[in-house]
Amino acid sequence: MTTDPDPQHSRERTHRDVVSFVRRSTRMRPNQRSAWEAHRGHLVLDVDRRETSTSVHPGARLDLATAYGREAPLIVEIGPGTGESLVPMAAARPDADLLVFEVYQPAIAQILAAVVRAGLTNVRVVEANAAEGLEHLLEPASVEELWTFFPDPWPKARHHKRRLVSTAFADLAARRLRPGGLWRLATDWEDYAEQMRSVLDAHPDFVNEAGQGYATRWADRPVTRFERRGLDRDRTIRDLTYRRVQSRGPESASG
Repeated sequence: MTTDPDPQHSRERTHRDVVSFVRRSTRMRPNQRSAWEAHRGHLVLDVDRRETSTSVHPGARLDLATAYGREAPLIVEIGPGTGESLVPMAAARPDADLLVFEVYQPAIAQILAAVVRAGLTNVRVVEANAAEGLEHLLEPASVEELWTFFPDPWPKARHHKRRLVSTAFADLAARRLRPGGLWRLATDWEDYAEQMRSVLDAHPDFVNEAGQGYATRWADRPVTRFERRGLDRDRTIRDLTYRRVQSRGPESASG
């Protein structure tokens, strides 16, 4: 494993990092533990860390061709929870490889069990902060689609800085998506939807596929129990789809 030459710097950086999630308990039910132990070895990709268990070391890399046993278009999903929508969407895209970033081990265990039950071979999971994973593990212009469905809304104003969709994250997403690649998003929080629009409509590397508004609900995204709860509470589900436009120069595609 590669190590940071300046441990004090790493400790300070770890303390300062603002992430878009709060780590929940890793305690698993017996069936989750069984799935984790049976399937982790071939479906969860190990990566080098910094100090925290969900961090990714800047020197870490993934050999995706080895991990999937083939070369195929890459789709990345951030925070799929227990995989309720991930599994049918992966089943509908056998031509693509799906790389999942999730931080909660019990949720990952349920994803593993569901993937195996469905007989899928095109899903792999990284237990890590998605921002660090995208930055350090993936090559520029290597992602066909990025899926961000119902990210934590962090509803309190003082916590908005923790929201995943920001200008800085959009910069990173633009570097990892290939020109013409799609970023699909959905949220049931009105002000977060407006923030997404504000960030991405203004971003020079993205164009709103819906023109000036929200996208029509993506038919390939199943309605999950989580989404139904939002609908039952009279929340409006907002879908957004942005296309990565051709890079305008070396500074837009580097990193």
